[in-house]
Amino acid sequence: MPESSAQAVPPVRLPARLLQLLLGLFLFGIASSLMIRGGIGIAPWDVLAQGVSIRSGLAFGLVTNLVGIAVLLLWWPLRQKPGLGTVLNALLIGPSAQWGLWLIPAATTPAGRLSLFTAGLVLLAVGTGLYIGAHFGPGPRDGLMTGLNARTGQPIWRVRTLLETSVLAVGWWLGGDVGWGTLAFALLIGPLCGIALPLFDRGPRPAQAR
Repeated sequence: MPESSAQAVPPVRLPARLLQLLLGLFLFGIASSLMIRGGIGIAPWDVLAQGVSIRSGLAFGLVTNLVGIAVLLLWWPLRQKPGLGTVLNALLIGPSAQWGLWLIPAATTPAGRLSLFTAGLVLLAVGTGLYIGAHFGPGPRDGLMTGLNARTGQPIWRVRTLLETSVLAVGWWLGGDVGWGTLAFALLIGPLCGIALPLFDRGPRPAQAR
C-alpha cells in the first residue's frame, strides 16, 4: 500500500537553523548599510535610527540596537514572548550595519546610488527570509506589530501602516534620509520577502505522496 501523504518531513537540525539565523541577521544589517550608502532613501525604522544618530552623535549601529531593545521592552505590556531570534535580532543587526557602513563607501553617481540601494533591498529580503525561515521567533518590530494587532483588534495592515508612518515621520523630523528609495522600499519589500521566505523556510513540510 502507498505511504500516507500526511507524513511530515522532519525539520532541519538545530545547528543548521542557528547558522541560518545568524547569517540572516548579518545580511540584514549589511543590507541596511548598503541602502544608507546609496543615499536615495531607506527603510522607515532605519530613518528613525539614522535621525536619532544624527541628533545624538551616537553610531548608527548602536542606535539600531537601542531602538531594537526599546521595542522589545514594549512587548512586556502586550504579553508577547520573545524567542532566541527576537533577542539576537535586537543585538546583532546594529553591529552588522555599523561594520557595513565602515566597509562600504558612499556612492557618488546616480548609477552607483541606484546599484547600492537595489543590492541592499534584495539582500534585506534574503536576510529576512533567512532569519524568519529559521523559526527562532520574529524580530522585535514584527512582534510589536502582531502584539498590537492582538491587543487592539485592528487589522494587521492598519497597525503596520500606523507604526511605520509614525517612525518614518519622527525619523524624517530628526534628519533621517527619506527619498524616493523609501517609497520603493515600501512598495517592493513585501513582494521580495514573499519570494525569499519560501526559499529559506526550515520548518516541517508535508511529504509528497508517492
